Amino acid sequence: MKYNRILLKLSGEALMGENSYGIDSNRLEQYAQEIKKVKDLGVEVAIVIGGGNIFRGVQAEKTGIDRVQGDYMGMLATLINAMALQSALEQNGMFTRLMSGIKVESVCEPFIRRRAIRHLEKGRIVIFGAGIGNPYFTTDSTASLRAIEIEADVVLKGTRVDGVYTADPEKDKTATKYSVLSFQEAYERNLNIMDMTAFTLCQENHLPIVVFDMNKPGNLQKIVAGEEIGTLITSN
Repeated sequence: MKYNRILLKLSGEALMGENSYGIDSNRLEQYAQEIKKVKDLGVEVAIVIGGGNIFRGVQAEKTGIDRVQGDYMGMLATLINAMALQSALEQNGMFTRLMSGIKVESVCEPFIRRRAIRHLEKGRIVIFGAGIGNPYFTTDSTASLRAIEIEADVVLKGTRVDGVYTADPEKDKTATKYSVLSFQEAYERNLNIMDMTAFTLCQENHLPIVVFDMNKPGNLQKIVAGEEIGTLITSN
């Protein structure tokens, strides 16, 4: 295996599938099966999932909701998605632990770094919900921070496009895909891969990022096995 411990970042919007809101059970099941393929290879898996299919804190300001309050509401949305994913994974025979950046003892554990690492070592999939527990930080930042804390080998950012392009491929048909990028090149070309806080955390800690199409069956498994899928962003 090229990667033995991964942090998989999924967007909340990805769970909508063909719907315009909420959680698509078929997409949830698809993701669970893709994650199981990787787990069966012996890879240690941690997951961060967004909440945009339910609520986005940044958008809350437009409705008159205080930004901090909106961000906490968004954290709870990620927790709902995390619980749904946990259920799907367990129905497929995997052992999981849900850890939260804010205390919700009835449904999950508080995040404790050493405990999270121990869960991974014991073969459990660890899902990190509720962001880092503070407003003004995105789930991309959560993914980068948690990946560094658990000493993951890579951040795998699952999206609906198959990598990073020179422009938005859904809008510009002439856009071309990058196979490999350095962090510096991504900065200079102003490529929107992650928010700046998340991206800088990965750069400073020499943690590579792979952006790939999570909706294509087999992609996740191929990446951990070392195949060149999507776009690799690295310090080199």
